[in-house]
Amino acid sequence: MAAELVEAKNMVMSFRVSDLQMLLGYVGRSKSGLKHELVTRALQLVQFDCSPEVFKKIKELYETRYSKKATDVVVPAATVPPPHRSPDSLAVHPSYDHGAPGPRTSLSPTNMDYPALYGKHVNGLSRLPPKIMTKPEVRLVKLPFYDVVDELLKPTELVAQNSEKLQDSPCVFVLSPRQVDLIKNSRDLHPGTKSVQVVLRICYTDTSCPQEDQYPPNIAVKVNHNYCSVPGYYPSNKPGVEPKRPCRPINLTNLMYLSSASNRVTVTWGNYGKSYSVGLYLVRQRTSSELLQRLKTIGVKHPELCKTLVREKLRLDPDSEIATTGVRVSLICPLVKMRLTVPCRAETCAHLQCFDAVFYLQMNEKKPTWTCPVCDKPAQYDQLIIDGLLSKILSECKDADEIEFLVDGSWRPIKAEKERSSSPVCPILDLGSPEMTAKVPPPSNAVSTENGKPGPDVVDLTLDSSSSSSSSSEEDEEEEEEDRPPHKRRCFEKGLLSAC
Repeated sequence: MAAELVEAKNMVMSFRVSDLQMLLGYVGRSKSGLKHELVTRALQLVQFDCSPEVFKKIKELYETRYSKKATDVVVPAATVPPPHRSPDSLAVHPSYDHGAPGPRTSLSPTNMDYPALYGKHVNGLSRLPPKIMTKPEVRLVKLPFYDVVDELLKPTELVAQNSEKLQDSPCVFVLSPRQVDLIKNSRDLHPGTKSVQVVLRICYTDTSCPQEDQYPPNIAVKVNHNYCSVPGYYPSNKPGVEPKRPCRPINLTNLMYLSSASNRVTVTWGNYGKSYSVGLYLVRQRTSSELLQRLKTIGVKHPELCKTLVREKLRLDPDSEIATTGVRVSLICPLVKMRLTVPCRAETCAHLQCFDAVFYLQMNEKKPTWTCPVCDKPAQYDQLIIDGLLSKILSECKDADEIEFLVDGSWRPIKAEKERSSSPVCPILDLGSPEMTAKVPPPSNAVSTENGKPGPDVVDLTLDSSSSSSSSSEEDEEEEEEDRPPHKRRCFEKGLLSAC
């Protein structure tokens, strides 16, 4: 092993700038700088990260350069075929692809694919050199809960190798000793999860704007010899609505070799017409409490600036027919219906109503949507501010859940009035007691006597007209029956004569 290290160092010392850039690009190191900086970086690579793949790459670059020199000297220039420089070719040399079919071939000026020497990736993850690649690169949106430490692989397009619907795209990379130490020495967020991670991000191949994470169909990710877990779908309770899938960065750390050995990541994806790109990053994952502390440090808006905003909101509009003299703002968070503790909103929001930053960050940590709960418009973390004026009001106003801002920027509390019943409470009377018995009036249909004299007639007005009319008709019929002669009365009773 010592002899190989000495040999590798000697070969690196003889490299030109282009050879050093190819070697450093192969392992994902920076290729910028002067030659002595590149040599120092390459020698550190040999000293600390000289895996068999790296040693093989150094030897191939060395042999390629000197075999080309020998060919240029011995063979006439007219007989040497020109190297293949097709910009459309993205296939890396088969000797780098440990899983690709076909015989292994050595690099030579006659069969060498020059663009492949700049890429450290294989199959569908190969890359062209910066001079040949003319189209802009794919950019991914910044995620608030992930701080990028190193970019291990820039977003690179997944390229189908055949007409099959299910494609495999592998990639090989090596972590530096510094990166390994960062992972090992990072704190545990929870069992099995480090705060410093290697994550895989996938998005559409679109260079017009920063892209959000988006998984391709039939995605599966294999790290070395094991498959890693990929977030599943959220169940949908609404009929006819397809379940959504949270497309988050995929943590590969617990399946990687945290040493100088190379790691192989294989992405399986469905080729159904849309183009996707993948990137590998070394990140530090943040928690909602850390983001809250950062927001309290750099995101507080001074109370006077907030008061100026209130005045602008309530400034008289000459085109408006209705003059606004005040605006009410609730001190209750619309997310959890509790009193605000850290009032915040997005600078892009047009309303003065705030929501609680604590609960907002906790909810987005579990299910990131970054949508304002007041106006349903995007409220990204970088756009959030803490309202200094409302924070001051919350500390001063303890007995009100709502305030009103006035045109001059001042405010007044609005206290909720308690509902009072205006109807008197009727006492419960005991009608069986002697006192109440004496006070209860006699029934309306009873005939009262006073000093032995009959009282006045009492008419019961509770009877309806139908009952009174029916009783009067019955009395009339009885009187008519008594006035009839006896023989007609008998006939009438037998039904021989009509009532008339």
